[in-house]
Amino acid sequence: MSDNTTQVIDENDWAAAMAEQSTSAPAEPAQFKDIAGPASSSGGTNDIDFILDIPVQLTVELGRTKIAIKNLLQLAQGSVVELDGLAGEPMDVLVNGCLIAQGEVVVVNDKFGIRLTDVITPAERIRKLNK
Repeated sequence: MSDNTTQVIDENDWAAAMAEQSTSAPAEPAQFKDIAGPASSSGGTNDIDFILDIPVQLTVELGRTKIAIKNLLQLAQGSVVELDGLAGEPMDVLVNGCLIAQGEVVVVNDKFGIRLTDVITPAERIRKLNK
């Protein structure tokens, strides 16, 4: 099987997983009218289309720990580093370092993904940015 065929199969599996998710809990697109301020006089509506193609860094955080440099230098292949996250606990989903959701890990064809279980409202995200 060629790499191209494998990629198509992987994409189809992810599409199936996403379709399953969308049928079980239909998500509504984020509404920005309440946080974007009054409509501009020139356009009449809030238009965020001009920022939709800006790339952002999405990170899923398994856990964190602090470690002394001397212990860090002793790490080798097979070393285990204890994290503060608990097994079965929701993972934090961050965009550019800002928490936007929590979710659970899913595996499709040996690739990791995350199913969002709790999404922070746009208004709450704006509030966190202003702090």
